[in-house]
Amino acid sequence: MTRALIIDTDPSPDDAVTFLTALAAPELFELLAVTTVAGNVPLDLTTKNALKALELAGRTDIPVYAGASAPLVRPLITAEYVHGHTGFDGYDLPDPVAKPAAGFAPEAIVEMVMSRPKGTVTICALAPLTNIALAMAREPRLAEHLAEIVIMGGALSEGGNVTPAAEFNIYVDPEAAARVFTSGANLTLIPLDCTHQARTTAARLERLRAKGTKLAEVFYHLLSFNKRFDEQKYGWDGGPLHDPTTLVWLMHPEFFPNGRRVNVTVETGSPDTLGMTIIDWWSVTGKPANALVLRDIDAEGYMTTIIDRLGRL
Repeated sequence: MTRALIIDTDPSPDDAVTFLTALAAPELFELLAVTTVAGNVPLDLTTKNALKALELAGRTDIPVYAGASAPLVRPLITAEYVHGHTGFDGYDLPDPVAKPAAGFAPEAIVEMVMSRPKGTVTICALAPLTNIALAMAREPRLAEHLAEIVIMGGALSEGGNVTPAAEFNIYVDPEAAARVFTSGANLTLIPLDCTHQARTTAARLERLRAKGTKLAEVFYHLLSFNKRFDEQKYGWDGGPLHDPTTLVWLMHPEFFPNGRRVNVTVETGSPDTLGMTIIDWWSVTGKPANALVLRDIDAEGYMTTIIDRLGRL
């Protein structure tokens, strides 16, 4: 039985690998739509990048709904310093022929989820959580109607990647994240502690390139460019392939051996810790658990899954 899936995203190459891997696993996933939000780059570029990647894969049948162009209450912060001006720097893909689907992404999310039986639609959230918070505001029953939301974001003990305390996706729209974490939805959080273990490496990218397809060649270049920032920042071979962890968790939960249901809150007030995910790993607060937090990953199993699936497209 396939899992109905919405991927909410701000496409850099990591994000695109996520929804392309879903398309390469049709026996597991029915990708209902890609919904875009401003984050890594502004909304017009995240939407264009989603369309480019789907067109490259020959899957223009997948609708792309554009969503929020800014966070709920704050000015937009972007990350061109990591992803390049377009968010897809590293390979010059042609502008897409396909256009975004008609409609606003949060409204499309509500329609897609609520028109299906309860507990049958999963969202992979790879970006600031603005679209999802707006969808929940439009339909208060959405949180309990979803099967689950798998979120790439936050950090436990790894520290932040945009401030000492905060990971980028949560930092860009902490108010949206706070709403999602208090919504009552079934949440899984994959923080930097986990994703920083899941690195591309030069050898793994060569394995992808060796698949010999146009898509593999394109993503070899996109990911090689995209991971230069982390290579220089951390001194690593390659960089973390963050976002597809959400999808591979659904495919291979055995690759994530150290998860725990705990309480997660999001800081929205302090300027020093704005966007921090306060993860009560040892349950010292007595607050009820609201998320499953994944801390470790079998990086080789993860990357092999990604490479093998992308090689099918």
